[in-house]
Amino acid sequence: MMKERLRKLIPSRERLREISALRPVAHLLDRTELWHFNRRSVSGAVFIGLFSAFIPVPSQMLLAALIALFFRVNLPISVTLVWITNPITIPPMFYASYRVGAWALGIDLDAAGLEFTLDSLLANFFSIAEPLFLGAVICGLVSGSLGFTVTHFIWRNRVLRLWRQRQRQRVIARTEGEADGRNKDAERNNHDRP
Repeated sequence: MMKERLRKLIPSRERLREISALRPVAHLLDRTELWHFNRRSVSGAVFIGLFSAFIPVPSQMLLAALIALFFRVNLPISVTLVWITNPITIPPMFYASYRVGAWALGIDLDAAGLEFTLDSLLANFFSIAEPLFLGAVICGLVSGSLGFTVTHFIWRNRVLRLWRQRQRQRVIARTEGEADGRNKDAERNNHDRP
């Protein structure tokens, strides 16, 4: 049931081939391992998609696709998750990445005197690039790891729940079969009596 929902939500091979950013890797879309829906493939795709969403490069979808191709995980999920970075979420994500990178590098933000306006950011691009990229990698690794762990845990719990449900159904069927067998034996015994 979960697989069917995922298949409805993610784009098809044909839809991915239409995306201009993915044209350089379109010939690789026929690999079957890129379309598998299993715990390893989906969890890995969630990690890659969330990691790529934080990296401040112009073609995040291509980055996610290349990493998914390399690690042979579900390509559509990897590419789709990149879209958590959108015009509404970019400013807070990149600002948080910059703050994390500045903290990791020991840069005092008050002493830097940066204003977060477009003109100030463009004028000081090279001074903010290092903490931004370092923070983006750190935030990407953390969010990707959390996404991987949560996806892996949810998938595992769902499989265990379905397995236990099948076990209960087998026990019920077995006990009903034994009860039917006893009833038939009793009927035969009653029928055989004079």
